[in-house]
Amino acid sequence: MDRSSKKESKMACCFPVILDRSMRSSFKLSKSSSSSNKLNKSKSSICSPTSLSTKKKSIQENDNLVVCFGELLIDFVPTVSGVSLAEAPGFKKAPGGAPANVAVGIARLGGSSAFIGKVGADEFGYMLADILKQNNVDNSGMRFDTHARTALAFVTLKSDGEREFMFFRNPSADMLLTEAELDKNLIQKARIFHYGSISLIAEPCRSAHLAAMETAKNAGCILSYDPNLRLPLWPSAEAAREGILSIWDQADIIKVSEDEITFLTNGEDAYDDNVVMTKLFHSNLKLLLVTEGGDGCRYYTNIFHGRVSGVKVAAVDTTGAGDAFVGGLLNSMASDPDIYMDEKKLRDALLFANGCGAITVTEKGAIPALPTKEAVLKILDGATAN
Repeated sequence: MDRSSKKESKMACCFPVILDRSMRSSFKLSKSSSSSNKLNKSKSSICSPTSLSTKKKSIQENDNLVVCFGELLIDFVPTVSGVSLAEAPGFKKAPGGAPANVAVGIARLGGSSAFIGKVGADEFGYMLADILKQNNVDNSGMRFDTHARTALAFVTLKSDGEREFMFFRNPSADMLLTEAELDKNLIQKARIFHYGSISLIAEPCRSAHLAAMETAKNAGCILSYDPNLRLPLWPSAEAAREGILSIWDQADIIKVSEDEITFLTNGEDAYDDNVVMTKLFHSNLKLLLVTEGGDGCRYYTNIFHGRVSGVKVAAVDTTGAGDAFVGGLLNSMASDPDIYMDEKKLRDALLFANGCGAITVTEKGAIPALPTKEAVLKILDGATAN
């Protein structure tokens, strides 16, 4: 970042970074996998389908902006897999943070994305702002805190590529974002507003998160929620469960993992469709997605549900795979908001999203591993040929 070009904001502890948005093209995958089972339409918890595209009355042509809200941090990933943090001979520095990963994932696919969040006024914070800029993400909603550092996470990689985390946030800058620092004009320009749950853990960021959601909802944005459970960051498991579910019924789209279903339902079977529909599907929800790692994903709407197979690869690091999946799907939905109402289109989009996740696990780190559209098409063509 050229620090001579930084502009001061009205807030004493932060300033905006300006970046022009570009790369607004979209993608629709033509291939589809097998058909799925229909849901029982008589379930009392299910409502009639409504169009997400009609929610926003005045969307400019080709304005498919996805605004992602939350944390942006540095992941330190061991250079050797299958060892503890103490045993690791070294670490690879990688930018991360689930909402930021999604923003970069969308931009790298050719979509239009922006990020809103806070980092420290330190070398890591400046580096992260530059990385977003280099990846064509609008970072004008970023703020820099002079009193707190950019968050750090050390990520241990098991032999199968799964992760364990150690966080340094005491507090970190992302936890200190205030409502007054929100770029509400940027949120109002979005077609989709995407967020997680980590920003709900502590004040003042929790209040900023709720205010951002309200702004997005009032502007007619599609609300996309990935809880991204990180138990070590919450005061307790019960606090995590309550915090995550406190905003559950406001989302239009929710993505969860199998482990998160088990946690949120107090140990019920994550593979049971009835559990998913009765415990997690709510009347305002349009699309619920369950990711299953290399096995693909399940999808649930108020009229149908099914599964889309994954793309088999050798996993090196699963960090960012779910975010790549979300980015792939939201990039499709930004140009076709009602894709969830057409099962074939939805399955095609989910196959593409699965391809995004598959490519990401073949490299270490999240943002460095996120794929281009061409790379996803190539791996999907290879999977089809096999």
